[in-house]
Amino acid sequence: SGKVWRKRRFFVKKRGISRNRMMLKVSQKSRSSIALSLAKRVIVRNTSTVASKQEANISCFHDSRVSFPKSHFAKFRNQPLAHNIATTATSRPCTVNNGRFLSTAATAPYDHSTNDVFPSLIVGANGSIEPRGSFAEAQAQFLEPDMEAVSSLSSKLIDAKMGIVAHYYMDVELQGVLHAINRHQLSNFPNDESLISIADSLAMGDHAVRMVENAGVTSIACLGVDFMAESVAAILERNGHGNIPVYRAAVNPIGCSLAESAERDSYRAWLQKGRESNDRVLHVVYINTSLETKAVSTSIVPTVTCTSSNVLQTMLNASAQIPDLTIMYGPDTYMGDNLVALFDAVLGKVGGVAWDDERIKRELHPAHNQASIRKLRDSIDVYPSGNCVVHHMFGSEVVRTVKEHYDDAYVTAHLEVPGEMFEIALEKSLVNRGVVGSTSNILNFISEKVDEAAAKAANVKASGDKTRLKFILGTEAGMVTSIVKSVQEILARRGCDSVEAEIVFPVAAEAVMGVEDEATGLSVVPGAGGGEGCSTAGGCATCPFMKMNDLDALNDVVDMVLTGEEDIARLRGHLPPDRLQGKMLGGVKATDLGSEPILHMRHFMKEGSMSDDLVRRITNKC
Repeated sequence: SGKVWRKRRFFVKKRGISRNRMMLKVSQKSRSSIALSLAKRVIVRNTSTVASKQEANISCFHDSRVSFPKSHFAKFRNQPLAHNIATTATSRPCTVNNGRFLSTAATAPYDHSTNDVFPSLIVGANGSIEPRGSFAEAQAQFLEPDMEAVSSLSSKLIDAKMGIVAHYYMDVELQGVLHAINRHQLSNFPNDESLISIADSLAMGDHAVRMVENAGVTSIACLGVDFMAESVAAILERNGHGNIPVYRAAVNPIGCSLAESAERDSYRAWLQKGRESNDRVLHVVYINTSLETKAVSTSIVPTVTCTSSNVLQTMLNASAQIPDLTIMYGPDTYMGDNLVALFDAVLGKVGGVAWDDERIKRELHPAHNQASIRKLRDSIDVYPSGNCVVHHMFGSEVVRTVKEHYDDAYVTAHLEVPGEMFEIALEKSLVNRGVVGSTSNILNFISEKVDEAAAKAANVKASGDKTRLKFILGTEAGMVTSIVKSVQEILARRGCDSVEAEIVFPVAAEAVMGVEDEATGLSVVPGAGGGEGCSTAGGCATCPFMKMNDLDALNDVVDMVLTGEEDIARLRGHLPPDRLQGKMLGGVKATDLGSEPILHMRHFMKEGSMSDDLVRRITNKC
């Protein structure tokens, strides 16, 4: 432990003051307690109205770059970055804050006397965004990014020949900038590999490989938690690119409460007990764990990784392929319990109507029926003591509010949320009014529903009425950036101005507070009594671990790469953890053991079955 200084951006409102940049002192305790020690981000606006779109264009963007070498990177550089971004941003009235685009809707005052229970963002035609509640206002601030920040980062990435892989849960400001750069690249160079990818944890490594092979990047910035950077580096090495450095945004550990729950002695004891108690056992480990966890697990019991997208099919295929199999699932207790609840729903224990054998074969798996699903359900052993600090906070108060006030809404829930929240989404999903699954599943579901409504509206004579679809966002709030961009693209493509999507953040009332500092006159919104957007009463909006990745930190890393030898020593501190480097487990390189479960998963995703090597290990118990 110790005291460290961490740069954060604060936007404050005071007469005569536009933006102040401050240094925030943070107490760095342990990786497991960092969620409680991170200070709150505060965002308040001070805007001035721009008279015209043309003036906004001039004020919001400037690029004085001229010529560069003819290469893949030079192609990006020689294009005016504002070509697509600025015209999109100024297609509606806008205000600026030192060059920052804000929609007029985003800056409108919010009436707290309204009956809205949860904060929300209403996304409409022509890029309109209407935030309701201070938390939503904070999210809306950065959906149209600071064009100066976009231009600066894009140029530096090209100079550094650096690619970025980022998780969906990134800081909203950072995501806004990354999306803007990515849109520009895809629009101007549709056949080239983008230098930026925002994806789930599995796809991050794949995108990094493509950036190296197709775009010629010489380094990767991984914006996520430590195990993600570790995984990206391992996948690059497996694909022959071990010479490509992967840099994290921070020198200090970027922990993860879920990943760390699998690094305890209790997890290893649970695996050992399962191995000794069952003849045929398969450990299905969530990919959101460290390489060390995967290596140690493999040394104890046959192990395959899974994602929240493929965990269900992994279990179904393994149990169909290997008779009398016991499946140990960890470390996410909520996800494991939710999978059991899903099988209960198939068996008629949720909703009261069991699926018949034909429906199971058609919609779940062709090799299963009622009897085999019951056997699979009873064979699952879930680790009892692991959870994500973010999804853990979707508690009873949030569930009660959703039931009482949002019965007409679509409900989305990540597989990691507590059972009560999951059950609501599961019941809704049975009638096509919700989805349970991964971040990608949630994004695709919302996009599909908006597209269906927009297509329907296009075939109906205009009446002036608007259709508003409400979606409860049962996962980390960082997802909203990708959701908003997708909804805007759908409405623009369909030419639809009669459909709106309201993204509802299920945050408990106690999770958000406003403060007026009499000494300074600064208005501060939103904050949280117990962490960034979190409350023990239920409803956690953001992951404080993920928010250690911010725009300032990323710029610092890119700057160090650009200075080369001068900062090589400092850059070493940004490399992923190397706890397995040079270590052996049972006479096998620990890094190879850690990669083995990922390779088994890759085989399953490609071939649709467990690999022969994995099946042999299970059936021979060796």
